[in-house]
Amino acid sequence: MPFVKKVKSDAYFSRYQVKYRRRREGKTDYYARKRLITQAKNKYNAPKYRLVVRFTNKNIIVQIVYARLQGDFVLTAANSRELPRYGINHGLTNWTAAYATGLLVARRALTKLGLADKYEGVAEPDGTIVLTEALDEEDAPRPFKCYLDVGLKRTSTGSRVFGALKGASDGGLFIPHSEKRFPGYDTESKELDAEVLKKYIFGGHVAEYMESLEEEDDERFKKQFSTYLADGVGSEDMEEIYTNAYAAIREDPTFQPTEKSTDWKSESKKHRTPRLTLAQRKERIQTKIEAFQSGGGAAAQEEDDDEDDE
Repeated sequence: MPFVKKVKSDAYFSRYQVKYRRRREGKTDYYARKRLITQAKNKYNAPKYRLVVRFTNKNIIVQIVYARLQGDFVLTAANSRELPRYGINHGLTNWTAAYATGLLVARRALTKLGLADKYEGVAEPDGTIVLTEALDEEDAPRPFKCYLDVGLKRTSTGSRVFGALKGASDGGLFIPHSEKRFPGYDTESKELDAEVLKKYIFGGHVAEYMESLEEEDDERFKKQFSTYLADGVGSEDMEEIYTNAYAAIREDPTFQPTEKSTDWKSESKKHRTPRLTLAQRKERIQTKIEAFQSGGGAAAQEEDDDEDDE
């Protein structure tokens, strides 16, 4: 039998180090994260801010996050569930909803930092790429800078991630990016068709699909867009809905909690045994001692033994 080298020896296993938990779970790309959070050595305690964009089956979550030794801290956040407040009741996970959520988090962050009046961004988007530049005034604050964090999502051309990026950029944040990944970019001519991008910003791609599906298969159209039809929303209403929503977001981007039909705090406390304080525990012991000494000692002792058995 030929010689076979034992690779995984005792020395191998004694030096083996497991990967980070989130790497084992496939949730974090630490190679990218390290480069996104590493601070400049000549800027003491100045964090790098990230525009974190994440998608679930029903929501789009956009946050502005910075890293500390203790962990990540969220400066501000927005969720596509908030869009019905601004008049967007349907398609809360599409490209246009991502744009609206990015715009909302940008205006919310600048309002919190007191920069909303100075950096308004692009109030009337036309599909062109405009990066937020510093003001010419003396002693004027610089624009708020952050970097796009896509997580593990594929950065293919036209992805919804870049919808949130475009919305945040038009909202007044300075996010370094190019035009190469937006809808309408042609890889051969290396140019961006601004009309195509504008169509996506105002939901034109959804309106086109609605019209084509209605012509091809009316039954499937009524099934797929049943919620739109129930609210009387047609393809011709799309642009107006999103235009009004963007204006409403700029007017009041502050967070407002939804009204709860049930007081969940009291509901959860009903099924929870409250923790006794030291004084209450001492009082409970004293009560047991007095009950034992008053003649019902045997019965009280039996009850305590039953409680201990349980």
